[in-house]
Amino acid sequence: MIKVENITKKFGEKVVLDDVTVTFERGKTNLIIGQSGSGKTVLMKICTGLFDPDNGNVSFDNRPFSNTKEKRRIDIRKEMGVLFQGGALFDSMNVEENVMFPLNMFTDMSYEEKLERVNFCLNRVNLSGINKLATSELSGGMMKRVAIARAISNSPKYLFCDEPNSGLDPMTAELIDDLIKEITEEYNITTVINTHDINSVIKIGQTINFIYKGKLWWRGDNKSVMKADNRELNDFLFSTELTKRIKLV
Repeated sequence: MIKVENITKKFGEKVVLDDVTVTFERGKTNLIIGQSGSGKTVLMKICTGLFDPDNGNVSFDNRPFSNTKEKRRIDIRKEMGVLFQGGALFDSMNVEENVMFPLNMFTDMSYEEKLERVNFCLNRVNLSGINKLATSELSGGMMKRVAIARAISNSPKYLFCDEPNSGLDPMTAELIDDLIKEITEEYNITTVINTHDINSVIKIGQTINFIYKGKLWWRGDNKSVMKADNRELNDFLFSTELTKRIKLV
């Protein structure tokens, strides 16, 4: 479980996050949604330690993280997996080396143990046997799945996914949604997903947190989001012709 308490963040005179308090629950897919510039990416970066808040704190299973000693922050970071937008695989490494990278950084495992873990993770994302492929040989969907394998290789307690469906066709995006949800529940991970994808909101939004102008404006789940009595949320959800038609059904 991740607790975000009274987080405020400014850049110059601009208030990007304004007294945000939210809990991300273990074993669930916790979505952060909102318009570009609403503050959701900054919130995720604060949770992962890339930014420090001006006020407030983030804690991981009751362990303070923000504005605390660097050693404690490093210990908690070792328990995080991150799926970056676009995958962010290393071009100079093959698939096996990419997935093994966190194990090289954060563990004392032998090469044999690391290779066993790499193979397990690739099998878990249905990509067995592609260890030696270069990243240039992968499709967009394969890149995302390799990136997921890398994100879970160190058995994280907390998984952060930044726009996991960005650049994918609808069918592949749905496969990635299913995979993230399955891994979250299977390993009881606290998963936080930053997304614009309305299909993801409807399909895997076990908790949904709508950020509007730096504030937590609405919180619920995929059973209630489409019927919420919140004008700003509805403007965001039903902004396309397709979603407007869904609303009318």
